[in-house]
Amino acid sequence: MAPRLVPRLAPSRAMVFAAPVIAVLATIVVGALGFTLLGYDGIGAIREIFLSPLMSAYRWQDLLVKAAPLAIIAIGLSIGFRANVWNIGAEGQYVLGGLGGTAVALLTAEMTGVWILPAMILCGILGGMAYAAVPALLRTKLGVNEILSSLMLNYVAIQLLYYLMRGPWKDPMGFNFPQTILFGAAQTLPIAIPGTLVHIGVPIAAALALTVWFLLARSVMGFQIRVVGLAPNAARYGGFREKRTIWLALMAGGGFAGLAGAIEVAGPFGQMVPGFPTGYGYTAIIVAFLGRLHPIGILLAALILALTYVGGESAQTTIGLPAAAAGVFQSLMLFFLLAADILVRYRLVLGTKPVDEARPVAAVRTVAP
Repeated sequence: MAPRLVPRLAPSRAMVFAAPVIAVLATIVVGALGFTLLGYDGIGAIREIFLSPLMSAYRWQDLLVKAAPLAIIAIGLSIGFRANVWNIGAEGQYVLGGLGGTAVALLTAEMTGVWILPAMILCGILGGMAYAAVPALLRTKLGVNEILSSLMLNYVAIQLLYYLMRGPWKDPMGFNFPQTILFGAAQTLPIAIPGTLVHIGVPIAAALALTVWFLLARSVMGFQIRVVGLAPNAARYGGFREKRTIWLALMAGGGFAGLAGAIEVAGPFGQMVPGFPTGYGYTAIIVAFLGRLHPIGILLAALILALTYVGGESAQTTIGLPAAAAGVFQSLMLFFLLAADILVRYRLVLGTKPVDEARPVAAVRTVAP
């Protein structure tokens, strides 16, 4: 008889939280071996991607700046994932948030005032929420799967960005480059730590993680989200409305992604360009699950995934790794995380020994309350 997977009666809680560590270690080992077989310096690749940024004061700054949008988007997605609402459109919502912030920056290009930056952030949040409202409406009114609708809307957002960069928002003094004008001081984020690149988006991400953790663990709203995700029938019996939870989850995911977009365009970019979509919306899905859907765990996971961006850029110049190296490590990490989760919930049975598969299996708790 072929090997088969049999549900465990009681998955180990320790292994639930050890699985991300195992996935990261497996990614490092397999990544080094794979690049070595392709003719690159595999050990050097691991050193440049995962170790060098941690030992450089300048790269630490870049690491925090790149981790902030990943953490913000992932925290928003984790709210929906807990409720079994699968928002895969964070990339498009991130782009719409950036466009919302850019619209305010362009309208206030000749103005000054402390109100401009908050207005950019607010419009970014509203832009992300408005874009997330489309799959929410399709799901609650027409029963359209939010995975497909939110995913396809990502490409619509990118095409909208390209149109604006090559048309209405193009800088007339930009030597025909498809980009907006540079933002002024009133439209850019202030620096959180003087003398560094770390802007206030970094402490905002940390504050949001603590706030969401408290709300999910100590509020009725958080209890409703957890119940709808873990036991939909019990949620309906308890009077929790599924459609309301779907709207709440998608609006939260869209708002957080839009916030990340506004922070990014007002921070590292300082203008809108066609290269604004950097895959953060997709990478944040890995961050959310690597952090076990827990806001504090997501902060740590965001730092790990930010390493692949910062270290990947460094490895391109130092040892000649291809630009796709960061994506390779991110994909490996997701693959090994999913594989580890399967082995947490199931055990591999070999041979022909009969196994009782009729007993119920306890649900795996991927997050702490």
